[in-house]
Amino acid sequence: MTHSGQFGLQTQGNDDMHDVTGQVQQIILESGMLNGIVTVFVVGSTAGVTTIEYEPGLAQDMAKVMERIAPRDDLYAHEARWDDDNGHSHIRASLLGPSITLPFSEGQLAVGTWQQIVLVDFDTRPRNRTVIVQVLGE
Repeated sequence: MTHSGQFGLQTQGNDDMHDVTGQVQQIILESGMLNGIVTVFVVGSTAGVTTIEYEPGLAQDMAKVMERIAPRDDLYAHEARWDDDNGHSHIRASLLGPSITLPFSEGQLAVGTWQQIVLVDFDTRPRNRTVIVQVLGE
C-alpha cells in the first residue's frame, strides 16, 4: 500500500537547514502503516535532503564544507547562460540529492537518537519549498 503527503516550508536560502523529521513522522502516522519505507523529496533543483545531527555547529560545518566544494564566487557556466547567481546552488543540491529513503517500524522512523531528516536550501534567496513524502508499506 502507498500513501502520499506533502508540506510546505519557507526557507531563507544560502545553506539554510531545516529539521523536517516531525513532518515526515506525522505523514507516516497519517498513513496508518506500521512497517515499510518512506521517501522524502524536495521539489526544485537548488535544495537537497539528507540526515544529520541537527544542531547549529553541524549546520555551520555543512555550509563550510559546501563552500569548499562549490564556492559561491567561482565562475559557473550556468550563471553566464542565465545571467543569475546560483550556479553553486545547483551543484551543491545535486551533490546532496533531492531525496532520501528511510525505513520505519511499528509506525516510527528508524533513525538514531541524534539523526534527523533535514532539508538544506542552497539557493541565493528565500524560497517556498514543497516537500513530497511517499510512504510504502503495510
